[in-house]
Amino acid sequence: MTYAALTMKLFSTQHTLLNAAALAVLLAANLRAAAQLAEPKQVVVLHAARMLDVRAGTLVAPAEILIEGDTIKEIGTHVSRPPLAQVIDLGDHTLMPGLIDAHVHLFLHPGAEDLQTVQESVPQRVLLAAEAARSDLQAGFTAERDMGTEGAGSADTAIRDAIDAGLIPGPRMRMSGNAISILGGHEDAIGYNPAQHVLGNADYANTADELVATIRQQRKEGADFTKIYETGRDQLTGDVFETPPQYTVEQLTAAVAEARRFSLGQPGHGVAVHATGEPGTGFAVQAGVASVDHAYVLSEATMAMMKARKIYAVPTFAITEYFAQTASTPERRQKDEAGQTLHAREFKRQMAAGVPFAAGSDVGPFPHGTQARELELMAQFGMPAADVLRADLLNGADLLGWNGRIGELKTGMFADVIAVEGDPLLDISAVTRVRFVMKGGVIFRRP
Repeated sequence: MTYAALTMKLFSTQHTLLNAAALAVLLAANLRAAAQLAEPKQVVVLHAARMLDVRAGTLVAPAEILIEGDTIKEIGTHVSRPPLAQVIDLGDHTLMPGLIDAHVHLFLHPGAEDLQTVQESVPQRVLLAAEAARSDLQAGFTAERDMGTEGAGSADTAIRDAIDAGLIPGPRMRMSGNAISILGGHEDAIGYNPAQHVLGNADYANTADELVATIRQQRKEGADFTKIYETGRDQLTGDVFETPPQYTVEQLTAAVAEARRFSLGQPGHGVAVHATGEPGTGFAVQAGVASVDHAYVLSEATMAMMKARKIYAVPTFAITEYFAQTASTPERRQKDEAGQTLHAREFKRQMAAGVPFAAGSDVGPFPHGTQARELELMAQFGMPAADVLRADLLNGADLLGWNGRIGELKTGMFADVIAVEGDPLLDISAVTRVRFVMKGGVIFRRP
């Protein structure tokens, strides 16, 4: 497909929401990336001191990977070197699969979340989201799940499609469009002058029928999966955590069934819920959602059901730490620290109960490209480093629907490879020291 055809395909749909000026800036800045689409397949050999076998939780040393085009062709301590192959010696680094963040917000940045979504135009937010995607990729995150544009509707599909077309750099993306919430619920514009009719950051749906209709509209506009706010707002009094549910089991079941109809049961296209406590988390799990994001407090019954049904908990510790560190008042800092303490304690209970985990940081309200901190916190709160990496890479690939294509370094998989300083099995902070990034055989960062 020609560059012109790609451009027309990408930007002719009604859901891009880009004006002419933003489109011109975006395209002009990325002509060189688009031109790469016409280049022949390159053959690359990566050499490094070590390589992570994430499933076994061990290192292979020395390490080499033969890559042809976007695919891993050979892997081991020594691989063949075809004629004209480019050999890249990464020295004393550890090769590992590209990181996965199962909970990001490309359309958010540090600052007043409710104000930025009102004051910034959608074209402006699209440009900022493109920069966020680039920052995340540079930090080694080669696949992500965007958990809501926070009021920018289906504009995230333009980012995904531009990345897929090679127009801008960024991770492989699963997009939800806006999240879905009830009128007056979580992420609605509460506290503003009612006469101004300030829009909320989610699409409204109050009944099962409205949930189904909203899902259909979002999928029409290009959404890969559905995000639903199931609980909010939260209140912690002493050790008592309370949060009201927003949808019933029956309503969520209708939503899950509709998402499954669109996706034909394939992973990566189901329903993810923002759910922090009971009974809402239990309602969501009974309905058969794909993940419970945040998951501060889970009952014994909910944990047992998540284990049996392989429903992932996505803890999002990094966002709470950031809010505590940047709190505007001592009271707010104390509240966030208390919430993190509760969550860390409950995280240990969930691990003991066999709840499956994926890693998601909630990055956006804190700076993009810094979310590897989430993996450090999961280890700090009791998960062995090897299990943290399995949660991020193996479970993340499964949750995003790319199981068997990403998350491991194996023959036939996408060449999504990063190199880090140190041994991530001994020191998980190695994932914060990314020095080389390849996605689909294309190098985006090198020492």
